[in-house]
Amino acid sequence: MTAIRTRPRRPRRRLRGALVMIATMLLASAFVRLGNGVGQAVALASAEAVTGSDAPDAPDANRSCETPQDLQILLDALQDRAARLDVDEAAMQDRMQALRIADREVTQKLAALESAESSLRQTLTIAESAAEEDINRLTQVYERMKPKQAAALFEQMDPSFATGFLARMRPDAAAAIMAGLSPQAAHTFSVVLAGRNADVPTK
Repeated sequence: MTAIRTRPRRPRRRLRGALVMIATMLLASAFVRLGNGVGQAVALASAEAVTGSDAPDAPDANRSCETPQDLQILLDALQDRAARLDVDEAAMQDRMQALRIADREVTQKLAALESAESSLRQTLTIAESAAEEDINRLTQVYERMKPKQAAALFEQMDPSFATGFLARMRPDAAAAIMAGLSPQAAHTFSVVLAGRNADVPTK
């Protein structure tokens, strides 16, 4: 009868020992992680119990509610600008009011000037009409005078003034007066009368 040799079992024991060691390490790591999670949960629960807040950042009990310095500077600058804008707007409103008042005053003064101009035109028209009537009347007086008497008066007048009447008279009355003038006066009056229309265009 042939004896059967059996293989030694030591390698299996070594393998089992390694597996047990790896499993032990994994369990230990799991317990460590679980312990950290529990610790964090306990710490968070303790902080919430102290602060009475459910927010994640509630443990920061010393956090200040004041505005940061840079934001405060910006806020102050905006407030200053708003105040300046209010002042500028008020000044603009005052200027607009002053311009409205000045515009009303100018309008009133223009209306007064237009009224005065219209009145002045009427006065000048009346004065010119009256002067024209007076000259026509005086011309008729000279025409009705005796030519010798009228000529004596015209000798004393300024040539331009005298020829103005002569130009208005009837040709026969003016000729009678010119005949009664001295030769020098008659020549002067003739020159003035001829020169009155010298600048009038002929074409």
